[in-house]
Amino acid sequence: MRLTLLAGCASLLLLFHTACGFAAENEDSRSNASDSRPNIVLILSDDQAWTDYGFMGHPDIQTPHLDQLAAESLVFEKGYVTCPLCRPSLASMITGRFPFEHGVTGNDVDGRNQRAQLDIPLREAFHKHPSIVRSLTEAGYLTHQSGKWWEGSHQDGGFTHGMTHGDPKRGGRHGDVGLKIGRATMQPVKSFINEAVKEDKPFFVWYAPFLPHTPHNPPARLLKKYQQEGRAEDVARYYATCEWFDETCGDLLNHLDQVGVRENTMVLYICDNGWAATSTNSDDPDQKQWDGYALRSKGSPFENGIRTPIMISWPGKVQPARSADLAHAIDLFPTIAAVTPIAAPEDLPGINLLDSAARDERDIVFGVMNSIHNVSIGNTDETLQYLWCVTDDWKLLLRYDGVDTTKYKNVHSWDDTPVRLYNVSEDPHETQNLADKHPEIVKELRDRIEAWHPVK
Repeated sequence: MRLTLLAGCASLLLLFHTACGFAAENEDSRSNASDSRPNIVLILSDDQAWTDYGFMGHPDIQTPHLDQLAAESLVFEKGYVTCPLCRPSLASMITGRFPFEHGVTGNDVDGRNQRAQLDIPLREAFHKHPSIVRSLTEAGYLTHQSGKWWEGSHQDGGFTHGMTHGDPKRGGRHGDVGLKIGRATMQPVKSFINEAVKEDKPFFVWYAPFLPHTPHNPPARLLKKYQQEGRAEDVARYYATCEWFDETCGDLLNHLDQVGVRENTMVLYICDNGWAATSTNSDDPDQKQWDGYALRSKGSPFENGIRTPIMISWPGKVQPARSADLAHAIDLFPTIAAVTPIAAPEDLPGINLLDSAARDERDIVFGVMNSIHNVSIGNTDETLQYLWCVTDDWKLLLRYDGVDTTKYKNVHSWDDTPVRLYNVSEDPHETQNLADKHPEIVKELRDRIEAWHPVK
């Protein structure tokens, strides 16, 4: 397959817009009927920093297949998720809502205690919200789940097909059998696509492999490639696993080509949250609280926790380009709804990313961070740790002490700084807190955060 990388494109032309946002009509397409129901493939990386791709400029990590996808995509380099943690982040993608709206604010209700029983009311409340999956299934799509999926079985989520059984008696949790996708096999996804093509039905694929998430156990050929003198072993393993993930994406995209459906398939790409190896932060005395990943990455509102590239590819319909506009995980539902027969709820906070006017109007995005292992059902702010916002230039983090450690026993906390302000256009790695130097900007952004989500 071609592995050329498109460095950029000045034009942001997006074809086939109507008053509704998008028109499905193209003389090169097989039919107007197929155009109005394009296939949708959603690729989700798991624990990968926004910098860690070839097309994002990483000097060592090689991601040729995603680089090629970027060359064929409208790429948003400043994309953000609602929360730097997998379960609430994925829940936001599927519903188009923030964690305090859909209720899933963390990975657990009470740490590792009674996970199966305590998860039931949380999932039941969550599934009352409209979702991309249920909407597409109701519109006649075949829908397939593989990889990360926290909210019960694939049937619970409204998928017609899938891998996750969700049965706690069989160890069902956050994907169970579905986590084999990518690491062990790609066949379930390929077989599903083949079935949809045979039945001549539009399809949706949720491809969320447990990659490059730990365990970082890549094939020996890839690990050897990244091991070198002076590079920590955990870093080498992570780099190699990033390339392993890229290979699986290439396998999936090549299969779309092989069965002849790529031209009528929109491919979207996003990561659930960032990550960094602990060895990259070994000199920080607070690092001992977190043995799985570095501070200021996963589980934090810093850029390495919440930022991600977002890509949209549809040959002949979406013009490849690099965009400096702000994009967000909550935009997936409105964007997919704009090109399919489904209707997104009118009160969703996101925008259609194919609508350049809507992107121009946006000057800020928001997000939240609650306690990782403590979901407070019915009062999401009870475990609130951060609210944040990002503009073109500035980022404000507000620290909250809403977690009652006498009630919640699994709370990790290392940052007591109440306000942090960064100029992310000049300082994307957030090395200088400028809150004291720019109180007027702090006030303006604090007011906007508090107007967006008044804390209860």
